[in-house]
Amino acid sequence: MPLSATPQQEVSKVLLKPLRVAAAAAAVVGLSMLSLNAQAADTKSVKITAIVEHPALDAVRQGVLDQLAEQGFKQGESLAVEFQSAQGDVGIAGQIAKKFVGDAPDVIVAIATPSAQAAVAAARGRIPVVFSAVTDPVLARLIDEPGKAKDGVTGVSDMTPVAKHLALIQEIVPGVKTIGIVHNPGEPNAVVLVDLAKQAAPDLGLKVIVASAPTSGDVLQATRSLVGKADAVYIPTDNTVISALEAAIKVGEEAKMPIFAGDTDSVNRGAVAAAGFDYYDVGRQTGVQVAKILQGTKAADIPVEGVEVMKLAVNPAAAARMGVTLPQAVVERAETVVQ
Repeated sequence: MPLSATPQQEVSKVLLKPLRVAAAAAAVVGLSMLSLNAQAADTKSVKITAIVEHPALDAVRQGVLDQLAEQGFKQGESLAVEFQSAQGDVGIAGQIAKKFVGDAPDVIVAIATPSAQAAVAAARGRIPVVFSAVTDPVLARLIDEPGKAKDGVTGVSDMTPVAKHLALIQEIVPGVKTIGIVHNPGEPNAVVLVDLAKQAAPDLGLKVIVASAPTSGDVLQATRSLVGKADAVYIPTDNTVISALEAAIKVGEEAKMPIFAGDTDSVNRGAVAAAGFDYYDVGRQTGVQVAKILQGTKAADIPVEGVEVMKLAVNPAAAARMGVTLPQAVVERAETVVQ
């Protein structure tokens, strides 16, 4: 038969009860914090920067994110992502790169040559950098040898088949003799492409003339300077010029001077045609490399790649506005016909 509790024991029970409740609550909070800490530890961080925002580079970024999601790195769940654009300013690109390095993410993704140069210079091998949409990573001093990554740096090059682009212009514009190119002489990838065009032109019986557009605000006047001098205009994958492509298109329509591009996204915006890369595919290819690093592979062990998929896009309505009729054979072999 149990003994009756003394008054002192009853008081102790009353006092101990809230203490036990508090202890239990603290244990729950402790377990919750451990769970949150574990979740945070499992979350990977990726910082993405681009020299400017325009459809081609935006497509690269989306391709990276979609590929990562397919491989289990979903934004807002197991992946924290921050994106910043340098708005076409190389100085801002450097500031963004330094900030990102200070944040110590798992990977920095740098889209286009100026942003890649800034990221690699800031990271100095301490944080993996994966570049994308860089025409010549060796000339840009991102890597030392074609196709070979180096400590902390790998990526995807979008070296453009410029000779094929000039041949396509010849096919679409019979009798073309002079091709004008609008480019930013301060953008290394654009300089490479202009040089390639100058090298390829003589074998095709063509002459190349160049108009400089150091800023996006110069694109309109640079294109106008080619009127009466060029039979057609070629816009390479120059981020400065592409960001203001509509200005070049406007001149092309007014002067009946067809505008061709080095990237297929520009065809949707009014260029006559482009045999190039779908930059969304470039982003997905880049995303595979980023995922490998997040899974533990060193950047130096991932080869630098070229773009694997080429596509032809045409815009018959834009061609007509610039006084050109697209050959049926060209339209039939195009993967994309803009209506």
